[in-house]
Amino acid sequence: MNVIVHYHRSAADAARLCESLNGARADTATMLRADLLDLGQCAELVHTAQAFRGRLDALVNNASAFYPTPVDSATPEQWEELLNSNLRAPFFLACEAAAALRANRGCIVNIGDIHGLRPLRKHAVYSIAKAGIVMLTQALAKELAPEIRVNAVAPGAVLWPEDMDAELRERIVSHTMLKRAGTPEDVAKAVRFLILDADYLTGQVLAVDGGRTLHS
Repeated sequence: MNVIVHYHRSAADAARLCESLNGARADTATMLRADLLDLGQCAELVHTAQAFRGRLDALVNNASAFYPTPVDSATPEQWEELLNSNLRAPFFLACEAAAALRANRGCIVNIGDIHGLRPLRKHAVYSIAKAGIVMLTQALAKELAPEIRVNAVAPGAVLWPEDMDAELRERIVSHTMLKRAGTPEDVAKAVRFLILDADYLTGQVLAVDGGRTLHS
């Protein structure tokens, strides 16, 4: 695949990723900056991405803000940031990309979270936003069919907050059926499957969580 790496502030990380991808296959990756809270920049991002190779086959909505919002201290500003990055931006990016994706019978993969299915304590706003991703996926799958498939991946314990203590990590891992944390590669493989090999799947949410959602 040719890959467009979107970034907002993480220019150095995006550059390293593009360098790695282009090292494997020359001139197949580029990076584009956009603030997804600005709908004008969302539209420009999609149009510039399409111009990279003259077509667009897949949109992966992966950007996300994440932090705790206890209900006794949550603010309207936190609500706006978490809902905008996790839910509003994916919707309007899909709107902007729909015509280009439809022309190539492309697909959309939304990155959700198992906590959009079962809420995370002290993260009510984030959980609400990720629950919205489930409905966004289903609604877009119905509206954009049959030309565009829309699915989601819901990761479990993959990347840990920097301030999470080791004991809590072990407790979370113990609740997975596979008794290990996931990796970014586990999520990437699921996304790749939904893009390349899931021709008869749409409107689905694939939990990549080691079976954690089976824990009672």
